[in-house]
This record gives sequence, structure tokens and C-alpha cells, in this order.
Amino acid sequence: MTSRGDSGSTRRAAGTWLSGPQIPGAEGNRFRGEDLGLPESGVGALASGWQRLVGIIADWLIAGGVAILIVGVRGPEGMASGFEMTMRAASPVQAITWFVMGLIAVSLFGFTPGQYLAGMRVARVDYGAKRNAAEAAGTEPRAAVGFVRALVRQVIVFFVVPALIADLNGRSMHDRATGTALVRTR
Repeated sequence: MTSRGDSGSTRRAAGTWLSGPQIPGAEGNRFRGEDLGLPESGVGALASGWQRLVGIIADWLIAGGVAILIVGVRGPEGMASGFEMTMRAASPVQAITWFVMGLIAVSLFGFTPGQYLAGMRVARVDYGAKRNAAEAAGTEPRAAVGFVRALVRQVIVFFVVPALIADLNGRSMHDRATGTALVRTR
């Protein structure tokens, strides 16, 4: 039999192993984003995983609607229904639409339509904690993300897996590579 103390240490060890390797950079934080100068909660705090999920699903659905408008709804061909045919034809168009929509929206406005609906935006965090804190407080104007960073973000997100690998702050590889983070707007 194991004592209560042994069981707790085993759970901690399993928990660290199950969570996988972490990208270094936020080990001493009391909350996510502290080392970036971002607030713990509210406007300017790092967006949650649920907000990110809602944003990407909304963007994908919007891109799908636009793709159907581009491709059109086709009638049945053989055994496939019109909806199946439309989805097969719209799928590459949907991916291209999503890519272009994200690139243009983030470089011009700092957020995609889905991110806007989910209450978040892409913020540059590469200027340092002091500047990030001033932006979050509203005393400094927001730094533009720009076309190149938006392009690199979209290319990395397009491959899906890098967007799923996050550091202790919850920033994915595409955010770390471009010096950005998704922060709350409300």
C-alpha cells in the first residue's frame, strides 16, 4: 500500500508527463501572461482556449458560407446528393477563403470575424512587458500586427498541429513565432 503522500507525488508526476513537454518561458508566472505584462483577467488578458475554439469555428463556418456562394449549390450527380457535391467542391475553396480572410482581416484590423465574435484580437507582445501592460491599460495605442506577421500566422495555423502545441501561457507556436498573442477585448 502507498501512503497518501506517495499517491500525490505520483499524480503530479503523471500530470506532468501527460501534459507533454512545455515550451520554456513562463515557469515563474502566478497567472498566464504575467511575464508578457498582460493582466490576469479582463480586457487585454490572454484569451482562453474556449474563446480560441469559438473563434476558429466561426471563421471556418463563415469561410464555408462564402465558399458555397462562390461554388454554388449543385444538383445531384449519380448517387451523391447536392449537399455532398457542394461540400466536396467547396472544401478547397473554403480553405482558401479561410486563409485569405484571416490574412486580410488580421493585417488590417487585428482580428478575424470569428475572433471578433468571440471577443478577442491578435496583439503584438514582442515589444516587452512594459509596453504590453500599457497597451492593455489603454495608455499606449495598439501596435499593428502587419501583413508579414499575419501571413506567417496563417501559414502556421493552416497546418493545424503547431496551433495545438502551447506554452505555459497558452500561446501556440504560431503566436510565439510571430511575437503575438490572442487577447480579450471584452
